[in-house]
Amino acid sequence: MAQAVTREPSVAGDTSCCHALTSPLSRGQAERLARVLKSLADPARLQIIALVNASPAGEVCACDLVAPLGLSQPTVSHHLKTLHEAGVLSRARRGNWIYYRVCCDDLRGRLADIASSLLPPG
Repeated sequence: MAQAVTREPSVAGDTSCCHALTSPLSRGQAERLARVLKSLADPARLQIIALVNASPAGEVCACDLVAPLGLSQPTVSHHLKTLHEAGVLSRARRGNWIYYRVCCDDLRGRLADIASSLLPPG
């Protein structure tokens, strides 16, 4: 039979093992950061970001991503839409074509927010 585990009070006279916690991250902030993480949690999407960043112009036409990714055009469009909706990519229409660019400052800020929320200080 298992023995019950008892905890020593953390403060004299304190018999509670629980302490009030406050989160430096609001629910809304957590939802926004989760959306970015979800958008990045796909190998094709990470490849898209790398391809766009590697482009000499700093932007890529959606049609130019199909061959390097080895994916169909509708699948590439789905990934681009997901990254755009998460605020990772911006887009600009030029005639029939849509060009994508990484929102570098926004992405850096969001990744910094994620790191500061999840890593201990120090």
